[in-house]
Amino acid sequence: MTVETPKPVEQLERVVIRFAGDSGDGMQLTGDRFTQETAVFGNDLSTLPSFPAEIRAPAGTIPGVSSFQLHFASRDILTPGDHPHVLVAMNPAALRANVADLRPGATIIVDTHDFTARNLAKAGYDANPLDDGSLDDFTVHAIDLTGIAVAATSEFGLSRKDAARSKNMLALGLLSWMYGRPVEGTLSHLASKFAGRPSVRDANIAALRAGWNFGETTEAFAVRYEVEPAAAAPGRYRNVTGNTALSYGILAAGDRSGLPVFLGAYPITPASDVLHELSRHKGLGVTTFQAEDEIAGIGAALGAAYAGVLGVTITSGPGIALKSEAIGLAVMLELPLVVVDVQRGGPSTGLPTKTEQADLLQAMYGRNGEAPLPIVAPRSPGDCFDAALEAARIAITYRTPVMLLSDGYLANGSEPWRIPEIAALPRIEPAFATGPNRRVVEKDGSLSDVFWPYLRDESTLARPWAPPGVAGLEHRIGGIEKAGHAENGTGDISYDPANHDRMVRLRQAKVDAVAESVAGVEVDDPSGRARLLMVGWGSTYGPIGAGVRRVRDLGHDVAQVHLRHLNPFPTNLGEVLRRYDKVLVPEMNLGQLSLLLRAKYLVDAQPLTSVRGMPFGAEEMERLILDALADLGERPHRSTTLAHVRRLDLQEAGK
Repeated sequence: MTVETPKPVEQLERVVIRFAGDSGDGMQLTGDRFTQETAVFGNDLSTLPSFPAEIRAPAGTIPGVSSFQLHFASRDILTPGDHPHVLVAMNPAALRANVADLRPGATIIVDTHDFTARNLAKAGYDANPLDDGSLDDFTVHAIDLTGIAVAATSEFGLSRKDAARSKNMLALGLLSWMYGRPVEGTLSHLASKFAGRPSVRDANIAALRAGWNFGETTEAFAVRYEVEPAAAAPGRYRNVTGNTALSYGILAAGDRSGLPVFLGAYPITPASDVLHELSRHKGLGVTTFQAEDEIAGIGAALGAAYAGVLGVTITSGPGIALKSEAIGLAVMLELPLVVVDVQRGGPSTGLPTKTEQADLLQAMYGRNGEAPLPIVAPRSPGDCFDAALEAARIAITYRTPVMLLSDGYLANGSEPWRIPEIAALPRIEPAFATGPNRRVVEKDGSLSDVFWPYLRDESTLARPWAPPGVAGLEHRIGGIEKAGHAENGTGDISYDPANHDRMVRLRQAKVDAVAESVAGVEVDDPSGRARLLMVGWGSTYGPIGAGVRRVRDLGHDVAQVHLRHLNPFPTNLGEVLRRYDKVLVPEMNLGQLSLLLRAKYLVDAQPLTSVRGMPFGAEEMERLILDALADLGERPHRSTTLAHVRRLDLQEAGK
């Protein structure tokens, strides 16, 4: 009798895995389940789903490739990773679309089933890359995953086509074995998802287990890898996407303000998940309205705000263009409204499933007339919760529409998120008007108490919030200019030029006043010796932070600032910018924030731009920072070299 020796286990600090296949191969589900397993295990993680805009792009072609990348580690990480250590490719197109992102020494697990002459030609191959030596720099495991899946599910009576669809679960089982991921959650998920289709449920479960057993028994995989859980502050955690966190932030805002929530929205990629998520929470005082178009969505939300509800509308860049007139109306009415723009590649339809940060100037100026509004931007998927809560605070406190600028990278990406204690979050006071607020002298000399809808709070310049139907609070509302300043806050229509000038300046002053309730910008400059300052906003936080870490590891001093509040800017931002010899602003646009900083503070804020539909990479950011330091004549304080860092990177991947 022989006793099998357990396969050796190697410890790794971090791993980047990319699942890639045809749009119908279930790569998003596979990646999501591996992510959930990793979150349960306790690793820090960051994900990057990527998929075509078409519902069903041509099968077997490069445009039809869908992928899901996951970076997980035993330490804090900031990005989904630049270069996969492991690529799982389900067909020739998936291999061709992704192999260029791999470094020598990376592992490729490829399903050989579809490597036919026809499919190779559709992917643009003249010869089979599994045979022609083009993959010699990599560790290649060529396995008939589809054939194994079909064999493992043969007892469940499925057609060969349906049985083959379980190959994604086979791949998930294999990768779960390789990296010691728990699969109990996935087993429960499959049992629930396919409860009404027992044969499909059992086939997927069988394929998952077959993948695990294949890794355990085959000689092709001689080593398993282990990535220890990451240290984290005490608390309850869950994996969360940006859109889910944003939805929870809106729910929390309703709770902390005591207001019902009304969401008026028209479905649009990549914002629709917020509508889907909030529609599940009617029991928490949420009403969701799927409107016939973008204009109706914001019109309904603005009407809800007038009625004393927390009005929210969500969209992407094209929808903001359609909503612009109604946003201007909200500015004129001075009602609280949260406008969420989950940015995507543009213009027009553009790249609806890819990411971009090109709506900042639209948020600032994309309305007729002088129509200012506050703008906030989250920096990570989990931070979407806090940004949504902050947007609602500003909107309610200052009686103004607020733009929240997320993007597709944050919306679809995920990370571990510490669930907050809702009762510990700050209270947001609606402070509704309750009765007359002004004593006036009538024509006959008598005194009477009246309600002025534009009698402003001295600190916030906010006007009273007076829902209709309350006796004594009757007032006029509409898009025509009103009398709304201290000497005449009646809200009566006014065509007086001086009044219009005063009202335009008042509305701007009200937005400017938001800065008084915002903490000053924090500078990450550990040594205090940095001459270079990196300034970012939104989802560039992770790539900038990762690049800064790399450059500091090389012995350089670099400072970093990240902005949540883009209008108005924090009050100390100008002083911070002028403190440094060089200011760089990485953005996924052609330099919109740098344009605003240069105009307002007269500093030479230099843009670093990318509009590829993909986030910056940490290595790319490192190179950009090093180039900027070279311009300043900087030399590292230590002898660490880039080549040494690259060798460490491969060691982390187990090579």
